[in-house]
This record gives sequence, structure tokens and C-alpha cells, in this order.
Amino acid sequence: MKRILFLLLLMTSFFGNAQSNALFDQGKEQYKAENYQTAIDNWMKIIDAGEHSTAVYFNIANAHYKLNNIGPSIYYYEKALQLSPNDKEVLNNLAFAQNATVDSIEPLPETIFAKWDKRLASLLTYNGWARVTVIASVLFTILFLVYYFSVYSARKRVMFVGAILSIFVLLTGLIMSFRTYDQQMNDQPAIIFSESTEVKNEPNMGSETAFTLHEGTKVQILDEEDNWMRILILDGKEGWIPSTDLKAL
Repeated sequence: MKRILFLLLLMTSFFGNAQSNALFDQGKEQYKAENYQTAIDNWMKIIDAGEHSTAVYFNIANAHYKLNNIGPSIYYYEKALQLSPNDKEVLNNLAFAQNATVDSIEPLPETIFAKWDKRLASLLTYNGWARVTVIASVLFTILFLVYYFSVYSARKRVMFVGAILSIFVLLTGLIMSFRTYDQQMNDQPAIIFSESTEVKNEPNMGSETAFTLHEGTKVQILDEEDNWMRILILDGKEGWIPSTDLKAL
């Protein structure tokens, strides 16, 4: 019975992949024929089936860009980057799409320590920093035991220095694992899909308008209330917009 179920799952997976490949290839042919919306429809069927890949998101973004749908094109380039953060082709095309946006937002200046912290945090995910912490704690234990039981002064000095360094790495890994985890949990980016949206001081249409954003601008979601989202932009400004005017990544 288990073998039959395994074979059924294997066959379902095989036919699912074959269908996705066929839809992907059809989309590519339609893209070449400049039938961009039809290509998008085919590629979206792959996404709706629960299959996600950099290539699918990238091609959907390209097709939207051809249709001058700036918001959706940036959204899907960003989705592609979530799977392949260092993909140069995606980054290059995203830059072109961002140049077509209306809003020009200057980010808040960062101190040199903030820049170092960001670079350090970007080296590993919180799981990676957690592994560093575990390895450093094991290393510290071994070095301390060798130091404690060693009878040679030269070896004791080496083990002592090594133990101190491992404690430093352990503490760094522990701090960074918590920081990167917190950043990931609080990171809720979104893309403005509305052609233009007024950012309000309060979550209601009668509130005073703080500023205006346009299609394609990337924001951070801070809070949600009824059908409103409190958002933050790079220059530190924040406010409320209708949830229908943006799409979370």
C-alpha cells in the first residue's frame, strides 16, 4: 500500500512538473510574440499551483514592464530577489523599473556603525548566526578544558587566547542571531500598486493628507487597522493608506 501511494505521489509530481514546464515554455513563446498579458496568465498558473522560482517571477516582471505596469513589474522583480538575492540580471532590470517610478525618496543618512551593523547582519541569516553561536560554544568548551588540564604554560596561553576569542565569536553570534531574527520578523515590505495614493495621518479618509505616493514605490508595513495599513518609507515618513493600494511581498 505504501509503495502504491509513493508511486501515485511520484506520478502526480512528475505530471505537475511537466505541466508547469509546458506552461512556462508557452509563456516564453507568447512573450516573444509580444502577447505579454497571455504570457503572464500562463506563468501565473504556475504560481497559483504553488510552484515558485526566480525564473517565473523574473519573466512575469519582464512582461509587466513591457506593458508599462510599473508596480507589478517591481513587485515580481522583488519576489525574484527574495529567492535569488544576488541575481545580477534581476537587480539590473529592477533598477530600470525603479527609474520609471515617480517618487524619488532619499533614505535617511546612516552612521558608520549602522553601516557596519547592516553589513555584518547581511553575512548570514539568523539560522546561520545561530550555528555560529553553537560552534563557538563547543569550541570554547574544548579550548577551556584543554587549558584547564594542560600542564605546559605555552599551551595554556594559546588555549586561553583561543577560549577568549571563541567567547567573543559566541557573543557576536548570539547577538546577531537575535537581531537578524527580529529584523526578519518585523520586515514586511510592500509595493504601491495604485497609480497614486494619499498617505493619511490617521486611518480614515477624512484625515489630513501627509504626503502622496505613486505606483511602484516600496514601503514597509508597520501596522494594520481594518482596511488601512500604516506604512513607512525610506526617508522616515509614515502614515496610513488603504490596504487595496499596496501589495505585500
